[in-house]
Amino acid sequence: MAKPFVKWVGGKSQLIPEIVQRLPEYIEKGLPYIYVEPFSGSAAFALHLLESEHPPTAVILNDINTDLVNLYKVIKSNPHELLAYLTNLQSEYDKLEDKEAKQPYYYAKREAFNTRSADPIEHAGLFIFLNRAGFNGLYRVNSKNKFNVPIGSYKKPNFVFEDTILQASKVLSNVEIYNQSYEDTLTHLEQLNSDELPAFFYFDPPYKPLSESSSFTSYSKDSFSDEDQAKLKSFCDLLDEKGYQWLLSNSDTTNVDSENTFFDDMYSEYKVERVKASRNINSKGSKRGQINELLIRNY
Repeated sequence: MAKPFVKWVGGKSQLIPEIVQRLPEYIEKGLPYIYVEPFSGSAAFALHLLESEHPPTAVILNDINTDLVNLYKVIKSNPHELLAYLTNLQSEYDKLEDKEAKQPYYYAKREAFNTRSADPIEHAGLFIFLNRAGFNGLYRVNSKNKFNVPIGSYKKPNFVFEDTILQASKVLSNVEIYNQSYEDTLTHLEQLNSDELPAFFYFDPPYKPLSESSSFTSYSKDSFSDEDQAKLKSFCDLLDEKGYQWLLSNSDTTNVDSENTFFDDMYSEYKVERVKASRNINSKGSKRGQINELLIRNY
C-alpha cells in the first residue's frame, strides 16, 4: 500500500479510520467522484484513497509549500533518479561515525537546501535527507523561508526507502499537483469536472496552536492566523453553496480551555465532532499523549 514518504507534524495517518467512517455515501457506494486536498502535507489520506477499494476518478493535490510540492512532482515523474541521489547521500552520511562528525555535513546540506539553486531532483533529495536526519522530522522555516531545524540524534537514519517511493510514484501518476493557494483548487476542479461528478474536499490546514509553545504551523514563510482560519471557513461556505462535500480537521481549543469554543462557534451551522489523536511533538514528555481533535463536515 502507498504510504507517506515524509515525516510531517500533524500527519493524518492515525486519523484515517475516523475519516473513512465519515466519507460521503457516494464514495462508500463506489460511485465516480473527484477528490481534492488543498493542504496536502504528507498526503496520507490521499494515498490511502488512491489504493482503496473505490479510488477517486480524479485527484487534485495542492500545497503552498513549494519544497514539498517539488518533492511530490519528482516522486511522481523521476523516482529512480531520486533514489540514486538518495543512495549517494546515504553512503556519504553513513561513513561519518557519530553526531559530532555528522553535524558539518548536515548543516552544509541544510545551507544548500536553503539556496534553492539545485535541480528539482537534488532539491527533493535534500528535502528527504533533512526530513530524516533533522530533529523529530520537523519541517520549519523562518520568515525568510529558510529551513532552520537542527540536526537530530538519529544514529543511522534511512534515506533510501525504495518501495515507498516507487509505490507512491505509481499511485501519483495521474494526480494533478499544484503549488498555489488552497482557493485555487476550486478553479482547477471546475476546469477538470466537465462531467459534473461529485467532489469531496478534505481540508487539513495548519492547526490553530493550543499554546504559544505548541505552534508548529510555520511550514511556510507565512503563518496561518485566526483571520486565515476565518477566511478558510468562508471558502468552505462557498463550497457548501456550490453543493460540494467537505471535511475539515483542526485542533480542539477546549483541550486547554473548556470555554474556548473557537471552532465550535465558527462552524456552528455544520457538524463538529471530537476524535482522539496522539500528538508527540512536545519537549516535555508529560505533555505528549492523546488529545481531542476536531472533524468538521457539511454533510
